[in-house]
Amino acid sequence: MGFRKRKRVPFRTAGELDAMAAAGAIVGAALVATRSAAAAGVSTLELDEVAETVIREAGAVPSFKGYHGFTGSICSSVNEVVVHGIPSADVVLAQGDLVSIDCGAILDGWHGDSAWTFGVGDLSSADSDLSDATRLSLEAGIEAMVDGARLTDISHAIEMGTVAAERKFGRRFGIVDGYGGHGIGREMHMEPFLANEGEPGRGPWLTIGSTLAIEPMLTLGTTETTELDDGWTVVTDDGSRSAHWEHTVAVTADGPRILTTRPA
Repeated sequence: MGFRKRKRVPFRTAGELDAMAAAGAIVGAALVATRSAAAAGVSTLELDEVAETVIREAGAVPSFKGYHGFTGSICSSVNEVVVHGIPSADVVLAQGDLVSIDCGAILDGWHGDSAWTFGVGDLSSADSDLSDATRLSLEAGIEAMVDGARLTDISHAIEMGTVAAERKFGRRFGIVDGYGGHGIGREMHMEPFLANEGEPGRGPWLTIGSTLAIEPMLTLGTTETTELDDGWTVVTDDGSRSAHWEHTVAVTADGPRILTTRPA
């Protein structure tokens, strides 16, 4: 009599999780520094330089820079740009812009990956709701990172977090189609792919030490996007604004552990 072994989301030892958390803390510090530097009149290339300085001064290496030819240490996605915005001297922030910064770092061979969205000055109520809804969807996904869960349990939790946010804010949000989270460890992008919506109870099992980058992306309109001719920048098809929140998270015996913590 044969049996098929359960497929599991890749997992790390406690010491390896600590090593990932050290990389993740550098990412968190770079994000905080980048947000502090963001102001009207500042270019996204200047923000990139801030992040790279923080990462390198901590003894780490930016994981984005040079990745498949990407030129930045951060992805700087402004307004209708969903993800993978290339830092540029030509993209200058203005009051009211909605800015998503995605950042990664490698320390001692381990990766951290995290993103958040914020405003330049005061945001419109719609943009503020959008960012908060995306953060709440991320938090719902994180709560589902428990021993014995299955991969799509997280996808479903993110989707239900979005539905709850729609009720909370009284507006609709689009879950960006085709993009999602991923496994992470000695490489930045590993299997499995983590969708931001779907039915629960499917896919590999989570176990103690499993690590995933969870990253919902929501819009104020369409779920459809287009990649621009630069081969990176992804924009909403209807020009609606988008938000992106992400943490690297591990399953532990005490519940989910965020490995990309940010200094207060």
